[in-house]
Amino acid sequence: MTSPDPWGRPSGLRKPLILVAEDDASLMMLLRYNLDKEGFRVSEARDGDEALLLAAEDVPDLVLLDWMLPGVSGIEVCRRLRARPEIKNVPIILLTARVDETDRVRGLDTGADDYITKPFSMTELLARVRAVLRRVRPALTENVVTFGDVTIDRGAHRVRRGAREVHLGPTEYKLLDHFIQFPGRVFSREQLLDAVWGSGVSVDARTVDAHIMRLRKALTEDGEVDPIRTVRSAGYALDESLKG
Repeated sequence: MTSPDPWGRPSGLRKPLILVAEDDASLMMLLRYNLDKEGFRVSEARDGDEALLLAAEDVPDLVLLDWMLPGVSGIEVCRRLRARPEIKNVPIILLTARVDETDRVRGLDTGADDYITKPFSMTELLARVRAVLRRVRPALTENVVTFGDVTIDRGAHRVRRGAREVHLGPTEYKLLDHFIQFPGRVFSREQLLDAVWGSGVSVDARTVDAHIMRLRKALTEDGEVDPIRTVRSAGYALDESLKG
């Protein structure tokens, strides 16, 4: 049996990814240490351009964004991220030494979900991160998540569809857990390989197709709607029509 991480998720499931955009090296080191201890993966950007690039390469679950970044400012990064369809719903927390109320309002109006002024305690920041994720992405943090008639219980490591129990292999379970965090979002085979198998693992992309087929077979019985949608030349998604 796998041991839980600080979020109560079995080890082996994808850890939430936090993109930290901060040019202060000592603060970046402190943030990475504490976020890693809290059970997150961390992607580091030292300026606004790098933050935009990293967000496009691997969409994060949350962005910690310093307002006063070199080059493209944090507030402009926030605005550009909100303009991207694949990133527009990712929660953003602004970090800044600005304390004026007009700056706070400007940051929130640009699309930030929260605003923390420097200096701040790490305990407060982690609490804010958890609170924002629970509010914006409940499927990421809750142990029992239901989408349509499909329910995944991470604590018991069980899946149900309607009244029946669904028996999944470890990889199919990880695929479903990943999809249910992003209902409706299309993932390429390469993105699924990275999220479920891990980056750097040498696995043929066609392996994804085989496991998707097994997941579909397990989830779908006679008369039931296939919950996995195939998007030609793009990848797979959890079908939002399942919500009814």
